[in-house]
Amino acid sequence: MFILDLPYVSEFLLKTIERNNFKVIDTPASKQVTSGRALNLISEEEAVRILKEDPQTPLYTNSENSIAWVADNLSFTSLPDHIQIFKDKVRFRELVRDIFPDFVFKAIDLHDLTSYQPEEKDYPFVLKPAVGFFSLGVHIIHDRSQWDNAVNEITGKDMQTIYPKEVIDNSVFIIEEYIEGEEYAVDCYFDAKGYPVILNILHHKFSSGTDTSDRVYSTSAEIIRNNLKQTEQFLSMIGKKAGLMNFPLHVELRIDNDGRIMPIEVNPLRFGGWCTTADLAFHAYGINSYEYFMKSKKPDWDKVFEEKKGKIYSIIILNNNSGIDAERITGFNYDLFKSDLENLIEMRKLSIKEYPVFGFAFTETSKDNEKELEKILVSDLKRYILT
Repeated sequence: MFILDLPYVSEFLLKTIERNNFKVIDTPASKQVTSGRALNLISEEEAVRILKEDPQTPLYTNSENSIAWVADNLSFTSLPDHIQIFKDKVRFRELVRDIFPDFVFKAIDLHDLTSYQPEEKDYPFVLKPAVGFFSLGVHIIHDRSQWDNAVNEITGKDMQTIYPKEVIDNSVFIIEEYIEGEEYAVDCYFDAKGYPVILNILHHKFSSGTDTSDRVYSTSAEIIRNNLKQTEQFLSMIGKKAGLMNFPLHVELRIDNDGRIMPIEVNPLRFGGWCTTADLAFHAYGINSYEYFMKSKKPDWDKVFEEKKGKIYSIIILNNNSGIDAERITGFNYDLFKSDLENLIEMRKLSIKEYPVFGFAFTETSKDNEKELEKILVSDLKRYILT
């Protein structure tokens, strides 16, 4: 069963739902994002009845905007509690405290940020909303001047304009120690017996030690092969702590040079936002993550490792880091952007005046051509922006 919501539903997801005749809950938001599609719509009352009869019925949402509907209508299931365990970063840290006993974190109210004084021993650390999304409000702090700048930016910004409070809540922040290592994003689900099934692993690349943006996520057979077993073991621990069954997750973590895994955050009831990472899994490996979750299927990774050598598949998020105000921007030269890439598989165009990005690009890159990804990683995109 699916609950669809704003801001975006991909054509790939809609076709998957149509082809499989998956049930879609007929909410007001679903009408906006699925108008005219031949979907198997069921009433909200019918959805509640189905889940009362079988609380383990698989439920997937494309957007965390649906969290409020789940909380309001499905309180008789474990879903609202599982969602809050992961959406509230403070609660999640408390859940896994015995697994990571030395990890340092602290919750702090927004109105206390200006008076809070970090101690010298606290640096470096990360400051971010306790409930957040899309790296909004996330800051890596190395010294007092960066702390002051971050607090000034946070207290002067309204992050509630695009996403509801259940998705981003800037009333409480978490301060936690900075985790060294390479960052990865994982799409997975826990099956009916509580075992984790990995559907994709992506390397989240950064342009510098202070970069917190979402610009380039890359997956490859090599990335998955090198991280699959240890990530499965890590997810198994998380799943047992939370008691997860028939539950999808998008997990962000870091792996240090010694192979130790530390969670950054866990996003419940979905894969990567804006239908990105799940759709990329199909572009890259032919894995339809939505079908795999709904039908409890598992990837044949040995086949992937054999057939997908030497290729890197990426999501490029075209965020506006140009310094040019969105009101001054008249367009984005997508054709020029495409010409700078080896193989653009799909381009999803968005209005920078409505959303914080120009769009999402899905690409295929040869292993010996990684420089094109490194170039776009550090680009301010001015080359493509029209004013």
